[in-house]
Amino acid sequence: MLHTVAKLHYESDLSQVQIAKQLGLSTATISRLLQRARAEGIVRIEVRDIFAPDALGGLLAERLGLRAVVAVDAPVAAGVQALAAPLSRMVGAQGLGQGSVLMVGWGRTVSAIIDGGLPSLPGVNVVPSTGGMSQHAQHFQSNEFSRRAAEVTGGVPHFIHAPYLPAPEALDFFLAEPSVQESVALWDRIDLAVVGIGLPYGLDRPVQGAMGAADPDLAEAAGDVVRHYFDAAGQIVQWRGEGAMIAVSAAQLRRAPLVIGVAVGEAKVPSIIGAAKAGLVSGLLTDTRTAEAVLDELARQS
Repeated sequence: MLHTVAKLHYESDLSQVQIAKQLGLSTATISRLLQRARAEGIVRIEVRDIFAPDALGGLLAERLGLRAVVAVDAPVAAGVQALAAPLSRMVGAQGLGQGSVLMVGWGRTVSAIIDGGLPSLPGVNVVPSTGGMSQHAQHFQSNEFSRRAAEVTGGVPHFIHAPYLPAPEALDFFLAEPSVQESVALWDRIDLAVVGIGLPYGLDRPVQGAMGAADPDLAEAAGDVVRHYFDAAGQIVQWRGEGAMIAVSAAQLRRAPLVIGVAVGEAKVPSIIGAAKAGLVSGLLTDTRTAEAVLDELARQS
């Protein structure tokens, strides 16, 4: 009875009078049952702390062990475009200049904000995060991301004219090509990277289909950064592409001074936490709703 009354009141939003009529009980009985439900822990009422965006970002940085977190307070209707101006400020604060290396990832979120999310950075070297993918959608085109970012910043674009996941016997052939060597060498000199954080494997159906058949090795993957998949504990998942891709390595990402992961949406909460635990991102740009959901999940885990 306690569970029934609690569900009707707190989930179905029925008043005590409505519940009393429906169950044939007095309102006084319903009131006592609701009090018991709270006393016995069946119902828990929680008053959440409300943080200003700056304070929220600082708290999340502390909890995730990240160097910088910006949580943008924007209406849902604004979408990921609301992240463009804050990204520009985060990038501008790094003091990149002539000869610096900016690596840009790929994905829908990065694609949506890259044109308005980068400041003028004359002379910066802009390099993609992977070789190319044989997909038509714009958010898969790593070389196009480099071109667009260089156009906005006034930087120098670098391209990787090779597939991101070649046949094993062709990997060394592509890496021996001088122009590819020149571009991938920049991954050892990254000053700043901007990357997307992928959804848990199985949720991002369009990407799965684009990358081929489902891979059973990735069943427990909580997300990915540049196709480096990780589980909920932040351990890199060993799948057929790990170590065989033409892509910035996990070790190179960890050595970079700042890797800004861009992610929005409660579905990406486990992905954000896993990416931070894996050390694949050292910064985060998100919105306040996602940031609060991450804090809630971290509190639940602890």
